Amino acid sequence: MGRMDYLAMKTDPAMDDQISTDINELKVAAKKLFGHAAQLGGIRFGTTFLKWTASAAAIYLLVLDRTNWRTNMLTSLLVPYVFFSLPPSLFHMLREDFGKWVAFVTVVLKLFFPRHFPEWLEMPGSLILLVAVAPHFFAHSLRDRWFGVLICLLIGCYLLQEHIRASGGFRNALTQSHGISNTLGIVILIIFPVWALLIHFF
Repeated sequence: MGRMDYLAMKTDPAMDDQISTDINELKVAAKKLFGHAAQLGGIRFGTTFLKWTASAAAIYLLVLDRTNWRTNMLTSLLVPYVFFSLPPSLFHMLREDFGKWVAFVTVVLKLFFPRHFPEWLEMPGSLILLVAVAPHFFAHSLRDRWFGVLICLLIGCYLLQEHIRASGGFRNALTQSHGISNTLGIVILIIFPVWALLIHFF
């Protein structure tokens, strides 16, 4: 035991109090910083994050339906959902020359090489074509208003009830193969418009 005595550190009680006080002040400052950040940008950040997540979920479900999740649901409704929920940066990029070129190539491939045009590319191609050529009234007046969010909510609710019905009940929707990922994806489609409408009206 005598050999371990040199490891014991002797500290000044005044120094301990000062360090504890500094740590407490840092905690208070961090809480204030997070509180102010939440007040200023939290709601906006939450809406933007949910918009990105909902768009990603809709694109995921769109691709999944065209590849291995064959259903009788009207999944083509995911195209207008993505149109109305696509984040502004991506939407404006697809409205510029890039989107027009992609739409042009899609139309050319579909017209002149229909046998070489994959079926799973039809809906994404339709989406890009819709974004590129949509009139100003749809692209800005409806998309940037609560009306577009309401359309997203209606599409999400319709797809959820159709998915549950096609699965044979809510329990089956969560237990079948691909059931959990599909159900969660559709629920995310509903969360974004509900949040956005609550922020808009309240």
